[in-house]
Amino acid sequence: MGEVKQLSVSAIRNGTVIDHIPADSLFSVINILGLEHITTQITFGTNLDSKKFGKKGIIKVSDIYFTEQEINKIALVAPAARLNIIRDYEVVEKHQLTIPDEIEGIVKCFNPSCVTNHEPVRTRFRIISKNPLRLKCHYCEKITDEEHLTII
Repeated sequence: MGEVKQLSVSAIRNGTVIDHIPADSLFSVINILGLEHITTQITFGTNLDSKKFGKKGIIKVSDIYFTEQEINKIALVAPAARLNIIRDYEVVEKHQLTIPDEIEGIVKCFNPSCVTNHEPVRTRFRIISKNPLRLKCHYCEKITDEEHLTII
């Protein structure tokens, strides 16, 4: 038997760590945040062992702090994720993500006839169920579920 080696990911000086992302949602979070366009250091891992989830993903982004709108988008696809704000290598804030009761301008309405799909009207939904995720459009009252969720 050989020696077990552990790969360690270096700490970031300043930035954001998003942890406890379900492994199958990691790339959705990367896409939602547009991380492919960020020029600072980004480290991510997937299918990492987690006592809580079995497998998880993690993202570390140097020198970037996300807006409430971006955090709400993450919550829709990874509601169990945890967001840590890092300053001078120390965690200064911890946030357990939660799906808000209402969202605006984040999700496309599933109904092709909805006014939000034809006019410059900002989408608006009330969350009617968080697990499974179900959103009710403010304008046409149609339900968009997890399977048909499109983040904008």
